[in-house]
Amino acid sequence: MDQSTKSGALYALTAYGLWAIAPVYFKVMKDIPATEILAHRIIWSFLLTLGLIALFKKRDVLVAALRSPRARWALLASTTLIGFNWGIFIWAVNANYMLSASLGYYINPLINVLFGMLFFRERLDRIRTVAVGLCIVAVTFELVQFGRLPWIALVLATSFGLYGLVRKKLGVDSFTGMALETGLMLPIAAGYLLFSTSPSTDLTGNSALTNLLLFAAGPVTMVPLMCFAAAANRISLTSLGFFQYIAPSGMFLLAVFVYGEPLSPAKLVTFALIWTALGIMTFDSLRKLRKSRKAVIPAPAAP
Repeated sequence: MDQSTKSGALYALTAYGLWAIAPVYFKVMKDIPATEILAHRIIWSFLLTLGLIALFKKRDVLVAALRSPRARWALLASTTLIGFNWGIFIWAVNANYMLSASLGYYINPLINVLFGMLFFRERLDRIRTVAVGLCIVAVTFELVQFGRLPWIALVLATSFGLYGLVRKKLGVDSFTGMALETGLMLPIAAGYLLFSTSPSTDLTGNSALTNLLLFAAGPVTMVPLMCFAAAANRISLTSLGFFQYIAPSGMFLLAVFVYGEPLSPAKLVTFALIWTALGIMTFDSLRKLRKSRKAVIPAPAAP
């Protein structure tokens, strides 16, 4: 393994590790309304990304995206999706539905497989058909067992999957895209803080610690994203995909062992079905990766 691959793996581990423990931050802020945390997340993320764009001299990319009518429509869609996803996630964590949020991000890779079939006409091989089938069985089991769909998990998985699709259409790097999206949401976030009756919107009346935590919403959002971007530049997307289960696993462990969310046997069955589906897909991806590596090894020269 060369140095670039090693550093890429370290960046990926850092990114997904930070996403795994991000709920701790939102739990600390549980006395502040989710919409208010979301507003601060938008404002401070925008300012941080704007600084990064100036630092890395990406202003031309930003302007080009704003001038493209196609990019503007894609930007409007991606902004709506990521704002909705962020809001639901923050609310779910603070309302003690962290297990549901974890399930959503476990389901997300399977949703991506479905979207690949629907939007890019990708054919499902036998392995992925079985994996998607297990996901459908898990959702059906949840519906039958509890009399309701796991809507939090499905909304988080679907909105984030659609966001990924739209961002491909937008065709800009992570920092530029985030600056555009948070910039578009900025007036709404600022307006909310300006007219909200929540006492914590008055920063002069808050403790220094509370204000510091509110400002930290920007770095909490951007630092793992920066690490993810650095990892994506150093290792393949296939390799990067093996790290993606760290985040929902961390959420799952926090929910059960730190915050005491109840894990009933029926709920565990749902998770077991999804874990089995992901295990099958991961095993298949590893098999294909090894096969492709063997294929590129040059044959020995003839004597």
